[in-house]
Amino acid sequence: MKCFYCDFAAYSGQNKLADRYLAALEAEAALHPAAAPETLYVGGGTPSELTAPQICDLFARLRRAYPNSRFVEATFEGNPESLDEGKLAVLAREGVTRLSIGLQTADDALLPAIGRRHTAAEFSEIFKAARRAGIPALSVDLMFGLPGQTLDSLRATLDFVLALAPEHISLYGLQVEDRTLFAKRGVLEDSDLGRAMFELSMKALAQAGLEQYEISNYARPGHRSAHNINYWKRGDYIGLGCSAASYYGGRRQANEERIPAYLDAIESGRRPLAENEAPKGLEALGEEAFLGLRLIRGFEPSEALRSAFAGPWTVLKARGLVCEDGPRWRLTSEGVFLANDVFREFVPPFDREEAVR
Repeated sequence: MKCFYCDFAAYSGQNKLADRYLAALEAEAALHPAAAPETLYVGGGTPSELTAPQICDLFARLRRAYPNSRFVEATFEGNPESLDEGKLAVLAREGVTRLSIGLQTADDALLPAIGRRHTAAEFSEIFKAARRAGIPALSVDLMFGLPGQTLDSLRATLDFVLALAPEHISLYGLQVEDRTLFAKRGVLEDSDLGRAMFELSMKALAQAGLEQYEISNYARPGHRSAHNINYWKRGDYIGLGCSAASYYGGRRQANEERIPAYLDAIESGRRPLAENEAPKGLEALGEEAFLGLRLIRGFEPSEALRSAFAGPWTVLKARGLVCEDGPRWRLTSEGVFLANDVFREFVPPFDREEAVR
């Protein structure tokens, strides 16, 4: 069952294709330029649906595909209902350094209402089992602004999670996307309540010793996600699998979403590309800005970016949403709450002529 807020590519009843899909991942890696990645992220989706032997097979294939990589960070995503002690032991043995477990809320009345198939108690059991398995760092995914969620419910969820002392927390406000069941049901976002929930969360997480290093991510010292920081800094990365995204050589690429189309392409020796473009001009510079501004410390913009977006930056600065911190551009405290208003200034369509070639 797909969570009601999720608009990622997801499929049911496809377990029979898992072994074929794993072989395709290894084959796809060979279709990219040779590389020695420093970080690994297994997820988006729910790879914990794989059996323990299939997880072993996945890591064996990744080692063959990238024999020169000794991943300094290896993250694996999972949900409580599809993890168990056997799989956790495999993940620890295979060198996973970060396990990201989806919870979203500890309110047992809300969990089935958003499409989750576990209870808070089941999450707690898996979290503690992951600790016993020896996985070095654990991250928890949470959401606020869910339909039916209250400030008291969110506060109870934060207390519940912080009592477990995770090294990292990802916290996202609900955004109702077009392809989701929530959109079909007419669920609406409550911006005022969402802001109150965001403020409550930021305060609670800071008091617990977790630093907000990106708009939606909080970590204890030494536990920021290196993989995701590379993405926000527009570093190169390779994505394998259905709907996976890659960025290298100045080109942004995305794979086919449908499993049959993906498998047919790979087994024919072709890249399964659905998108393949090189952002240019204002689009490329705007991407530099809205990704860099997701980091709480901000980023140091190129001279081309400073020049091309001098007008919008001045307006945003006058509104108190952005500021300059030495050579860096960053969001203000108010800008963190209204980040989407800021980002809209840096994404197409632009209301002026293309100024950069």
